[in-house]
This record gives sequence, C-alpha cells and structure tokens, in this order.
Amino acid sequence: QVQLVESGGGLVQAGGSLRLSCAVSGNIFGINAMGWYRQAPGKQRELVARITLGGSTNYADSVKGQFTISRDNAKNTVFLQMNSLKPEDTAVYYCNAERLLTKSTYWGQGTQVTVSS
Repeated sequence: QVQLVESGGGLVQAGGSLRLSCAVSGNIFGINAMGWYRQAPGKQRELVARITLGGSTNYADSVKGQFTISRDNAKNTVFLQMNSLKPEDTAVYYCNAERLLTKSTYWGQGTQVTVSS
C-alpha cells in the first residue's frame, strides 16, 4: 500500500504564491514518477506537473513558467511551487504517484487551493 499526504493548500490573493508538499510512504519501491493534478468545480481532473525519479519534468501549458515541481528523493516528498497565482488556478490539487512496472497509480486526498481576485 502507498500513502500520499498533501499539505500547503489554502486561500491566497491573486498574484500570491503557495507551496504544496506531498509526502509518500508505505511500499514505495518502484515508484518512478510523481505529479500534481488539479480539478476545478465542474471540470475534469487535469495534469499540472509531473517529475520522474531522474528529475525529468513536464508541465501543463497553462502553468509553464508559473509553477515549478521538484522532489526530495531522500525524504520521499514532492513539491509544487506556485507563483503568480490566478483565480483560474483555484481547484483541488491532488498528488499522484506512479509505479510504471505494474502500471499502478496512487492518489492523495487532495488539498484545496483558492485564489481570490
């Protein structure tokens, strides 16, 4: 079993910053990639950013240059630094972990990010 626990969400004014953290524990052997997804009300969950064990990253076009994903492999933690936040960034943000060998995916419980205008 794999557990992911997010933290760092909250309410922020437009233009502000937040840093999300996700700690992964349990049977983490073989976890290759971690990422952040978000789901706004009435919309589908979408990929925000993803990072592999080797440090390769990819971002949604909408957040390139605005968000930065990073990971601390020693602490089994992934971060999402979000700058210049906009009201349209308001969503529940979910941490995700992938075990590519078994094609398994794990999710955190989500953390709310609200950006006021």
